[in-house]
Amino acid sequence: MRVYDIYTSPLGEILIVMSEKGLCSLELFKEDWELYLKQNPDLKLDKNHCAIVTRQLTEYFQGLRQSFDLPLDVKGRSFQMLVWDYLTTIPYGETCSYQDVANGIDNPKGVRAVGGACKANPIPIIIPCHRVIGKNGKLIGYAGDRTWVKDWLLKHEQKHVKGDK
Repeated sequence: MRVYDIYTSPLGEILIVMSEKGLCSLELFKEDWELYLKQNPDLKLDKNHCAIVTRQLTEYFQGLRQSFDLPLDVKGRSFQMLVWDYLTTIPYGETCSYQDVANGIDNPKGVRAVGGACKANPIPIIIPCHRVIGKNGKLIGYAGDRTWVKDWLLKHEQKHVKGDK
């Protein structure tokens, strides 16, 4: 059984979806999560089960949390899982390029595939794909043309890096 809650963040409402094992999905954009709810009518509202995620997201948005300690239940192809695991090693408030990620997973020619894995990330913010930028330093490839979210998240983190409050 999967459950959900809707969390109000500085970016807007976020859909949280959890299973018995852990966090499955974060949908950052209302039009996406409204569609997700329509396609998954079996989901039940359960604020208590999702409370660990809402608490940690609140701490993150308050600048008090720099990493997440949540049970996860994400599914993806082996390459995606490899990329997502690597993304969790990018330090809070820092960035790296898609090429850096490809090099970091020993697949230097896999830059486009890294971009595809970032796009397929089911739990943005928690798996920080927003920390991956273009080789030229530009903010590219976040939820299509929503690079304003990547910009907001990076500025938020840079403002709250330990010692810089």
